[in-house]
This record gives sequence, structure tokens and C-alpha cells, in this order.
Amino acid sequence: MIDKKFLEELEEFIWQHQIHDVLEEYEYSCYKESPILHENNDVFEIEEFIKNNKKPTLQQVLFQYMDRNGGTDAEIYKKAGLDRKHFSKIRTNPEYRPKKSTIVALAFALGLNEEETEDLLGAAGYSLSGNDIPDLVVKFFLMKGIYDLVRLNEAVDDMKLKSIRSI
Repeated sequence: MIDKKFLEELEEFIWQHQIHDVLEEYEYSCYKESPILHENNDVFEIEEFIKNNKKPTLQQVLFQYMDRNGGTDAEIYKKAGLDRKHFSKIRTNPEYRPKKSTIVALAFALGLNEEETEDLLGAAGYSLSGNDIPDLVVKFFLMKGIYDLVRLNEAVDDMKLKSIRSI
């Protein structure tokens, strides 16, 4: 069970970040420029665009962080609460896209900061949302440098039961 003071601090963090993230997202959507594909663009231009803008794969990003942080595959996947078979699927199948919670567990096992966690999530096609309570709890834990998955899950469970102040 998470202590009351910690939960109050977490609730305040979520409340503050929900307001700011919604405003930032609104401002971004109002002012961003979106590229327009014209009918005369051919496949070559699209392929060139993809080639120049394609990001590293989940495998590349994950194993780069693993190499940097050290530790064996077994140490990392056990710390993340994964079994050998599941981790092997991530390692060997470039088309495999694990659940978001799996990526977060790997980020915690590696002790990644918020930016690195977003990088890893982004490589799998995910991100931490500013209006999702569990995602805000993850951000809070990352900000505090707390990489305890059991404590994270307890906090998420506790926060789902508490009423969060609305905007």
C-alpha cells in the first residue's frame, strides 16, 4: 500500500500536468503546419521521405540502451517481469510489437529517464499521454527516479480508486 503523503504528491502532479498537457496539445494543434501531398507527387518522393525520416526500430533502441546500461538479457527481462520466451520474441522478431506496459517495464528495468522512456516507447509506436492517469503515474515515478514496478502498480491501482480533481 502506498503511503498517503506520496499519493497526495502524486495526485497534485497529475492534476497539474493534465492542465498543462491539454493546453500545450491545443496550442500545438492550432499552429502546426501539416505537409500536403499533391497529386503530382510520385512514389519515389514518398519513398525518399520515408528513407530520410525513418526512426530506429524498437529492437535497435532497446538493445542500444541495454548495451549502454550493461547487464545480461536474463537480468533485464527478469527485472522487467518478463519470461525468457517473451523476451526472445522481442529480440528475434522485428515485426513484433509488445504491449505498452511491457515497454514501460523494460524502461524501468533499465532505469531509463523520462526522455529515454519516451524514446523507447516511440520506437514501438507508443507515448506517455498527459491525460491518462496510469501514464501520468509512470511520468511521476520517472521524474522521481523510482524504478520499482511493484510500487508503480500499487500507485496506479490506488489512483484509479481515488477521485482526481478535474480541470
